[in-house]
Amino acid sequence: MASPLDIEQSRTYPVPPEQAFAFTLHSPLDKVFSRRYGPLPPVKEMTLDGTWGTAGDTRVVHTGDGGTMREELRSVEPPSSFSYELTEVTGPLKAIAKSIDGRWTFEAVGSGTRITWAWTIHPASSASALAFPLLRPLWHGYARRALDRLEDLMVADYSTLA
Repeated sequence: MASPLDIEQSRTYPVPPEQAFAFTLHSPLDKVFSRRYGPLPPVKEMTLDGTWGTAGDTRVVHTGDGGTMREELRSVEPPSSFSYELTEVTGPLKAIAKSIDGRWTFEAVGSGTRITWAWTIHPASSASALAFPLLRPLWHGYARRALDRLEDLMVADYSTLA
């Protein structure tokens, strides 16, 4: 089997780590990932299998291209990180990814927080790993757009609390 693809994107936000962590963990994915980036689809909705916020919680992510992924929280360590695994991938992404390990980390920087979003994509096959060099820059663009949107939502939310 081919090696997984490790990718990450970071950004600094003008909010404390505790607020950044809580807001990101509970953000509606369809608001943060609301736009397509090249072939990477937006998130249309999520179906919760109960609650969301504790290791072991699950939900199904529905994408704009008709695909779905089962997301399970693997660890929740406030205010420093949370991780998840995406499995049962359907739709076009199924041809590329068998599963995806995701992680969000939150680091105090001055009076704000540096947020890093990382993915480890496990290829669906050796052949699908050949697409990884093309996927890397597309994912970075998708992540930049999502992190920009996260800032818009988070700063608006934080300003109402301050």
